[in-house]
Amino acid sequence: MVTIRLARGGAKKAPFYKIVVTDSCSRRDSGYIERLGYFNPVARGQEVRLHMDSERMEHWLSKGAQTSERVAKLLKEFQKQNQAAA
Repeated sequence: MVTIRLARGGAKKAPFYKIVVTDSCSRRDSGYIERLGYFNPVARGQEVRLHMDSERMEHWLSKGAQTSERVAKLLKEFQKQNQAAA
């Protein structure tokens, strides 16, 4: 099964996550099929905290990809953010 989840990057005490499409059996930071965006939980000032390619996200969800709990929350947050901007 294909899943959409976070892959950790960044330094110690300064996490940075990529939102990726990957096989559900693969390890967290191993190779992935496609990168859909990023999440920076320690963003300050003008830094972007969350970015997603919504078209590709919808594509993978229509193909049956499952999201992790955290990515589902981030997706809702991103949709609210885009509705407020529009």
